[in-house]
Amino acid sequence: MLLKRMLVAVTLLLLATPAMAERNPMFTVITSADHETRMMALILSMQALNQERSVRVLLCGDGGELALADADEGPVFEPAGRTPRQMLRGLIDQGVQVDVCAIFLPQRDADEDSLIEGVGSARADEVGAYMAKPEVRYFTF
Repeated sequence: MLLKRMLVAVTLLLLATPAMAERNPMFTVITSADHETRMMALILSMQALNQERSVRVLLCGDGGELALADADEGPVFEPAGRTPRQMLRGLIDQGVQVDVCAIFLPQRDADEDSLIEGVGSARADEVGAYMAKPEVRYFTF
């Protein structure tokens, strides 16, 4: 009976592990105020997601402005036919974790209510631990 329970537990663990594992993680950090640079970073992140990579996005400094609810959407870029904000929302809709850096909101005397839906505020210790993983590919724009 104990052996049967152990076998079931091991089987469940093995089945759950691939679903929980990150698929070739890509970490995109956007700090630029330039709309074209932001858009290209988001397009490349979407392409990585479409190619079975897990993607995470961190918005810092001027890049964080993209997540503020009252900020400019930015221009429409072709051939995507979308703004950087729309592209960001598309990533969020597909389950991508998007955060502003830990110091972004305090420097603006703002809180998470100032952000668009689906964007959180990162913790420096957690981001540092994520970046330290050898399998994470880190890109900054």
